[in-house]
Amino acid sequence: MSLIINRRTAAAALTAALLVPLSACGGGDKKSDTGASTSASASAPAGAKAANLTILAASSLTDVFKAAGAAYEKAHPGTKVTFSFAGSQELAAQVKQGAPADALVTADTKTMDGLKAETNDPSVIAKNRLVIATGKGNPFKVDDLKDLADTKLKVVLAAPEVPAGRYSKQILDAQKVEVKPVSQEPNVRAVLSKVELGEADAGLVYKTDSTKSGDKVVTVDIPDDQNAVASYPAATLKQSKNAEAAAAFVTWLNGPEAQKILQDAGFQKP
Repeated sequence: MSLIINRRTAAAALTAALLVPLSACGGGDKKSDTGASTSASASAPAGAKAANLTILAASSLTDVFKAAGAAYEKAHPGTKVTFSFAGSQELAAQVKQGAPADALVTADTKTMDGLKAETNDPSVIAKNRLVIATGKGNPFKVDDLKDLADTKLKVVLAAPEVPAGRYSKQILDAQKVEVKPVSQEPNVRAVLSKVELGEADAGLVYKTDSTKSGDKVVTVDIPDDQNAVASYPAATLKQSKNAEAAAAFVTWLNGPEAQKILQDAGFQKP
């Protein structure tokens, strides 16, 4: 059954959710997308004041940003970093509606470019690539993109308004592969979950997401000349009440400690 989220409804719900405390990442529980500037969001003065920061981030950053946030809090005593993860298009809707947050990280530059009135200059902090995720053991012997056109396969994709969905359409169209997905999901994590649970036979996800699934899925690499490169720009929000601390965090994302965390998780250099 096709599942395409009503963006207005989802955005309103997620914005409302941000008005209550979010779970912090730290503490006890402790082809290419171009156009974003490679300069830092804002110059961050040394010794920026401690603050409680809320960062809106693409769902494909969930695991790595939890680790990055914990590392940042350890290096910056008194600062607490809270993340809200969702599809980039949902995050953009939250920003436009004035949701209380300090910085934004999307999975494409197109979404960020549409928020120039709300953000300071973005900087690309990482890149990613798509892979095919198939069911455990790859029972249908999926080897390449063309195999996804098999009508016997239950294929799930990210919705077209989601960066992962746009990248998927881009590479499938380029190879003239027609896929009729059984569902279109609101973010890439939902696509992966469908495959993990056996509700779909295959799907297109980011490489970094597939590595977290262990033996629940089989990952099929897509050749570079058939693939798309996802860029992740980060920017501080003009509405932030913690401008100095937010700029310091975004600057840190471009630094060696954060870059090592990102690259260890499988993200590519910006």
